[in-house]
Amino acid sequence: MKPSRAGDPYWLLLPTLLLLFVFFVFPLVMLVEHSLFSWDLLTPARYVGLANYRSLLRSGELWQTFGTTLSMSTVVVLGSMTSGLLLALLLDRPGHWAAFVRSAVFSAYVVSWVSVGLLFLWLLDADSGILARIYSHFSQGRAPRWLADPALAPWAVAAVTIWKITGYALVIFLSGLQDVPVSVLEAAELDGATAMQRFRSVTWPLLRPTTLFVATTSLIASFQLFDVVRVMTQGGPVRATTVFVYAIYEQLFLDLRVGRASAEAVVFFGVLLLLTGAQFLLFRTQESA
Repeated sequence: MKPSRAGDPYWLLLPTLLLLFVFFVFPLVMLVEHSLFSWDLLTPARYVGLANYRSLLRSGELWQTFGTTLSMSTVVVLGSMTSGLLLALLLDRPGHWAAFVRSAVFSAYVVSWVSVGLLFLWLLDADSGILARIYSHFSQGRAPRWLADPALAPWAVAAVTIWKITGYALVIFLSGLQDVPVSVLEAAELDGATAMQRFRSVTWPLLRPTTLFVATTSLIASFQLFDVVRVMTQGGPVRATTVFVYAIYEQLFLDLRVGRASAEAVVFFGVLLLLTGAQFLLFRTQESA
């Protein structure tokens, strides 16, 4: 057998590193470069330095977009994790009925975002939607304008997103629950621990790595909301649902501001990186406590 050389692991990593460079590092470098120019895709690019970043900060648009995205993402992450964990605890059992419910909940995750947006656009329509008719039938009044009211639209979109990605959290939490040693749970039960005590003292601590993974991936997914916003609200009403990705889309494809869109994308990447790092630090601190 031929002895291994010191450089062999790096040769094995080379294809992955090349893919990362081509599809991540290089586009990120180009994005930062474009953010330093003023360009409308029609005339030659003009170097403006940090003017695009200053313009975003002075206009207040960046802070509004960040606040909307963060508030909606917080609701989405907490809602999808809570509902996914509760469903996993209820459905972590054998049987055809549990398997059917698991499949039904997860099926929402594999449906395209556009299809989900069109479905709920029809359901939530204040004039002819099914929910509006049910509301009017029981309350004898006009249904709330879920997608036309600035106070309701962000939470309606967040609720649709929770419905869409709960199946993903369910599957991951089910996998984590199945890795919990049965012997440890049985020992806790023999010691007289109730179901709630077993969950709090045994199951939940062992689920922390799974919870961190679900929280991180759900955060990234919620920050990348675009299709459902584009279909249901187009960022309205009164920019109440204009999240980061949709704001970048507006700057680039509607206003033809390549530099400003690139600057907003760089800020978006930095915010997402900071929030992900904060999640890792939070869970690591809890584990060491």
